Amino acid sequence: MDRRNFVKLGCAVAAGAGVSRLLTAQTQQMPPMQPTQVSGAPETTPADFTLQIAPILVELAPSRAISTVGYSGKSPGPLIRVREGKPVSIDVINDTDVPELVHWHGQLIPSEVDGSEEEGTPMVPPHGRRRYRFTPRPAGSRWYHTHTMAGSDLHRGTYTGQYGFFYIDSGNDPGKYDQEHFLALRDWEPFFANEDEDDEDEDPNAPMPEKPARMRGGANGHEAVYRIVSINDKLLGGGEPIRVKQGQRVLFHFLNASATSNRRVAMTGHKFEVVALDGNPVPSPKPVDVLALGPGERVDAFMTMNRPGIWVLGAVADADRNAGMGVMVEYENQKGEPQWLRPANRTWDYTAFGHPTSPPAPADTIDMIFEKIAGGQNGFNHWTVNGKEYPHDNEFVLRQGTRYRMVFRNRTDDAHPVHIHRHLFELVDINGKPTGGIMKDTVIVPMYGRVAVDLVADQPGLTLFHCHNQLHMDFGFKALFRYA
Repeated sequence: MDRRNFVKLGCAVAAGAGVSRLLTAQTQQMPPMQPTQVSGAPETTPADFTLQIAPILVELAPSRAISTVGYSGKSPGPLIRVREGKPVSIDVINDTDVPELVHWHGQLIPSEVDGSEEEGTPMVPPHGRRRYRFTPRPAGSRWYHTHTMAGSDLHRGTYTGQYGFFYIDSGNDPGKYDQEHFLALRDWEPFFANEDEDDEDEDPNAPMPEKPARMRGGANGHEAVYRIVSINDKLLGGGEPIRVKQGQRVLFHFLNASATSNRRVAMTGHKFEVVALDGNPVPSPKPVDVLALGPGERVDAFMTMNRPGIWVLGAVADADRNAGMGVMVEYENQKGEPQWLRPANRTWDYTAFGHPTSPPAPADTIDMIFEKIAGGQNGFNHWTVNGKEYPHDNEFVLRQGTRYRMVFRNRTDDAHPVHIHRHLFELVDINGKPTGGIMKDTVIVPMYGRVAVDLVADQPGLTLFHCHNQLHMDFGFKALFRYA
């Protein structure tokens, strides 16, 4: 089944938020680690925040609602905004019939509280509760989401509405702005189909240094496909627009909260001034026409409102925008239908925001080769790292304090958003193009592409590595790093 044959839904989301300060500047010296705990025992003092996991109804438009599982009665869940280095406690109450986990994505915290079963974080039992205690760091755009396995169950894991923004203020304001909005790209109503990922915006001329000379045979297995997509909890036209005035400077925090889909967004006649990737300030902020985000990635960008009208801020791919992924931006005193023009320049290049040269190569290199075992018409694809599926016992052992160059070699026809827990890494090479200074926790490795990153082993404990595509992770695409 081809999604474009039935995705004909119309128009947009108002994902808004109040005005508050952006404090993304990352401190150079991290505060000392504070005591960390995940506790299921009764607590005598109230937590700083409470998240309730429970069934909810999401009204995507006046005539369209869906049921899912979310946090504290909504999806996305409540914005958690805290100060860097100040210990926080969060109660998680699980009002469902299955065990759950909450992962604090992008934070440098110990494995026992990170929210991954593979790392040893305790589950939140059905109809039970746990209190997470940790010291949030580093400053910038982080997020939280479920980290349970889903397998073939499209009502579990990141297919549900269990996600929310987690923003860590540093105390340093990077610039003045008039409005601030947290916008999450989100898919709904998944089903399985035997079709490849939407590649409408892939560059056919992109380098493919890892394309095998002989391709593996076999028909492609099940892929997750979605009937509707949104920004936050509204379809395009389903909520209030973002209202602006000419000359205002607006700060957007974008998050791709999809379970499986890479996305690109744009707004006709306007540019995004990218200042941070995955919450970490970039060395060279640049204006671009299009933002590209894989599942788990975040982009912080300013936009100057200098072209009065009513515009669609939405997905570049027509199928995604027609399926609801967009929000109207309405200038003061402007009337008429929202306008959309496909941007002529749809390229996305991480290296544009970094230094033009890579740092010197460290002595230790870890090669990681990604391959797909086709599942066929009635099965699921399986994914391997260095020829094996998870768990890779004692294969990836890190020495504390050592800097490693990790080379991700993607020998598949999918672009993979790979994520490393509890650490940041520096991008040093994208398909043969050197770069430096860009710190991330998730990066898209292009199809048949190669990405090299440098990681300092400075967070002792079990560390999960995986593709942030839920389907890929569930069917083998993950590994556990251990410290010697």
